[in-house]
Amino acid sequence: MAGTASPGVVWVLVEYRGGWPPNGFDGLDLEAGTKALVSSAARQARARILLVRRPGPRRRPGPSRWAVLRHQSSGAYQQLWGTWDRDEDLAAVVSALASPGQSGFPPVILVCAHGRHDPCCAVRGRPVGRALSENWPELVWECSHVGGDRFAATAVVAPDGVYYGGLDVESSVAAIEDHFAGRISAEYLRGYTDLLPPQQAAVAAVLGRFGPAGRNDYSVTETLREGDRWRIRITGRPPHPAQIDVELQAHRAPPCQLTCLAPSVGSVMVYEPTSIRET
Repeated sequence: MAGTASPGVVWVLVEYRGGWPPNGFDGLDLEAGTKALVSSAARQARARILLVRRPGPRRRPGPSRWAVLRHQSSGAYQQLWGTWDRDEDLAAVVSALASPGQSGFPPVILVCAHGRHDPCCAVRGRPVGRALSENWPELVWECSHVGGDRFAATAVVAPDGVYYGGLDVESSVAAIEDHFAGRISAEYLRGYTDLLPPQQAAVAAVLGRFGPAGRNDYSVTETLREGDRWRIRITGRPPHPAQIDVELQAHRAPPCQLTCLAPSVGSVMVYEPTSIRET
């Protein structure tokens, strides 16, 4: 599971309380000009557009919300929020994508529950969303497809950029509690979204060997590749190890059913640690 977080550091959230098309935002019947503007701005910013809604009943009073979440290379987390009633109101997302955003907001917890994309996400994701919302009601949203349906239930903490997978009701609450306490562990970690898949796998290997750590306690400082072999150098903040070299072997996993709706089996790349040593 390590090394499977979808890369990206900018997210656009659009609250949509109706049914979600299989392809999410792209399938919504919105005013064409506004939809094209938002899609174009998101592509230019390399942002992922996610539909979101609160767990539970869909009929809620008041306007819907939108947000732009950004994970800066410095490690800073920034957000901008707004509301929309008319389709044209979503044009504000375009200017928000061009803005650096504001700091000081708590992160959001996104739980994939996109049943029309893959039913596994809804069956496994919705109970997790409800459980998390009982603990963090203002932070939790169900969201559309985030990648890796085979790891449902999946949760993303953004703009921290941390993917968790294989969750159930009990483990999801424990994983998020640990996340907020600066104790991210390898057990349910899919990866950090600002890293390449082999780098994600290397960080997870370090967490598995040396124990939990905060989101920014480890940094990737060097990445070397020779064919299907990778060597990743990771630097830690005290009290964690100062420098660690992780070697990984890339290979294809045996074919398997990757999603509930997949018409046939498929194979994915796996990055298997072969050496973890302090240097």
